Amino acid sequence: MKIIDLSLPIDDRAYEVHDIAIERVSHKEGVEKLNKVLMDKAPDGKQRYLAGERIIRKEDLPDEEFLSLEIVHCPVHIGTHLDYSYHYGSKSQARPSKTAEQIPLEWCYQDAVRLDLSGKKAAQVIGAADLEEALGKINCHLKPLDIVLLYTGADKFFGSQEYFSNYPGVDTTAIDYLLDRGVKIFGVDTMGIDRPYKFMMKEFLQEGKTSSLWPAHFYGRKREFAHIERLTNLDKLPDFGFKVICLPIRIRQTGAAWARVVGILE
Repeated sequence: MKIIDLSLPIDDRAYEVHDIAIERVSHKEGVEKLNKVLMDKAPDGKQRYLAGERIIRKEDLPDEEFLSLEIVHCPVHIGTHLDYSYHYGSKSQARPSKTAEQIPLEWCYQDAVRLDLSGKKAAQVIGAADLEEALGKINCHLKPLDIVLLYTGADKFFGSQEYFSNYPGVDTTAIDYLLDRGVKIFGVDTMGIDRPYKFMMKEFLQEGKTSSLWPAHFYGRKREFAHIERLTNLDKLPDFGFKVICLPIRIRQTGAAWARVVGILE
């Protein structure tokens, strides 16, 4: 068995449009952090701490070190993640939308198919005809619950501003094509499933095309599905004959959740 990591990291060094910060408390610093947390709970603990009193000294611990601690301040849409109904809107299929912790887990461990759409350019969309053509090239037919991964190669731009502007979007006809065949989850190696912001906004501001604004995401209000964003290493997968695991982190009442997505090759 071979496991291929299909997930991008949550990286505070990479260019992002949303703020991200990772506070890293080292083993040495952890001794002070421990004392501060313990003493803050006592009525006069803060004053005693500031006066230099310590409950646990560094000499009390092996190697004068405590445990490391990392505190991540990060939107759920940074790093590889799954989006679900609540992200798309308050209702899906005329019912209250479901949040990411409600994604059925049986959807998240299934046979998978990779479709090569690397010929698509920024500002273009991947439509039903593109999926049909890609499937024909590999002589593959989709079955219910298959996880379909759309390979564009855009993950190579991760860490730069180009990652947010150089990738194709997914057309609603492609979403219909997948859902009509029983697919519940599809994934992309791009920042999002809609075209880059600059193309959508240009059409909206110059031509008044409201339909240009996040059509793939808003389509989740009409039909229920989940999708994976920010995949990587899709070029290392075969076209089919492998499984994908994409279990979402269980975060209460969010429209998206981080996931460590992997491909399993037997």
